[in-house]
Amino acid sequence: MVIVTLQRDKCIGCNYCVEMDPVHFQMSKKDGKSVLIHSQNAKGFFTLKSNNHTLVESFELAAKACPVKIITVKET
Repeated sequence: MVIVTLQRDKCIGCNYCVEMDPVHFQMSKKDGKSVLIHSQNAKGFFTLKSNNHTLVESFELAAKACPVKIITVKET
């Protein structure tokens, strides 16, 4: 299982995650912050769980590109 978490309230709206992985991230037109597509919100932490391990590389690229380090990727 791949678990990706975005701490959205700390997002600065740089757009790097979208550039690295436009399939799973987009910028909100309302507030200019990143959105992790199809994620579940739990107290400001947006989490996406997937059994598709081929997604790890694109999620890790987005996490490494984030200047405020609010994206985490875990593989179990």
